[in-house]
Amino acid sequence: MNGITTQEERLDYLVEKFKADFGEYKDLKVPDDTEGKRRILRSLMNIRMPGEMDETVLAVQNDYLQQRIRENGIVELKDIPEIREGISIWQGDITRLAVDAIVNAANSQMLGCFVPMHTCIDNCIHTFAGVQLRNECSKQMNMLRSRYGRDYEQPTAVPLLTDGYNLPAEKVIHIVGPIVQCQLTPELEEDLAACYRNTLDMCLENDLKSVAFCCISTGVFRFPNKRAAEIAVRTVIDWLNTHPDTMERVIFNVFKDEDKEYYEQELH
Repeated sequence: MNGITTQEERLDYLVEKFKADFGEYKDLKVPDDTEGKRRILRSLMNIRMPGEMDETVLAVQNDYLQQRIRENGIVELKDIPEIREGISIWQGDITRLAVDAIVNAANSQMLGCFVPMHTCIDNCIHTFAGVQLRNECSKQMNMLRSRYGRDYEQPTAVPLLTDGYNLPAEKVIHIVGPIVQCQLTPELEEDLAACYRNTLDMCLENDLKSVAFCCISTGVFRFPNKRAAEIAVRTVIDWLNTHPDTMERVIFNVFKDEDKEYYEQELH
């Protein structure tokens, strides 16, 4: 398209187009090295408000992101061993998983993370899905606000389903986990369990046979990691026992060694 055939050309093109999209950043100095350019592009994508974008730019963005994901290595369901029937643990970047749905630990605004280069899962998913994802989330939230009022925010444990766009996953299920302010309470534990149940219910309703859960609420929401793993495993097993033969695979996606150990303890 327009003679743009290499990743370096796509990157240069996108940096300039995203700079121009903002206006105030049109004169931003761009580093010469590839990694510096990648950081600029990701940062501009992160802070971009939801909205339409020129189709030509989107096409180049899509080619760029899909190639980046291929370079990172796409992980198919067949590549992930089962630790027990229908359940797996996989450690790594959730944006590499070619499954029916991945779960995003979202905030109540449902628009992704606006902090440039932040390492949270919300930022990573929105970055590699492309700017279309934030735009779809915004449209869905605007529809909900037209129904429930302009101050509407997504409640805890109520999932929202979107396309995956450039991700290997077909769909993204965004869900707000409970926030532990002072101490853990039975109500917060039940809210976390509801996140897993309601997500699986959404998979069932939409014929999604494989889903990868992140460690909901264990980051900045401060839910204790070990207790979160216990609740997640117990809730998923109970749901699968109640709904036999409905899911091909439920994957617990972990990033930290600590979380991997907790899930292995619960599933062995």
